[in-house]
Amino acid sequence: MPVVPSGSLLFAELAGRRSANPLPAGLGAGCSVRVVHVEPGPRLPHVHPVSVEVAYVAEGHGTAWEDHRPTPVGPGDLLVVPAGVPHATVADGVGRLVLVCFFPHPDLSVNLEELPGPERRHLTP
Repeated sequence: MPVVPSGSLLFAELAGRRSANPLPAGLGAGCSVRVVHVEPGPRLPHVHPVSVEVAYVAEGHGTAWEDHRPTPVGPGDLLVVPAGVPHATVADGVGRLVLVCFFPHPDLSVNLEELPGPERRHLTP
């Protein structure tokens, strides 16, 4: 069983977040995974045109925006975003939000489109 140590993750800056793709090429058996760190502050939405996204909230609290609908999220929550739906998950302003995102598609480079807006913010209950 291959293990990808957390210390080996290489994070890259994306719009409003830092992201690492921990699965080496060929290891994902037709899927891809992304670990995402979201710092507090507004974000622009994005869309996955090719596949659904399933995201697990590993740490932190915030607001998940699916299109124009906000939902509060916290550790242990599971988000399911259909293909083609604009979305963004925003940290609550207290600390970082950590998501582990799964895609039933092997190539994230063709499955991510950043959108120009509208900007999304955390909603306080």
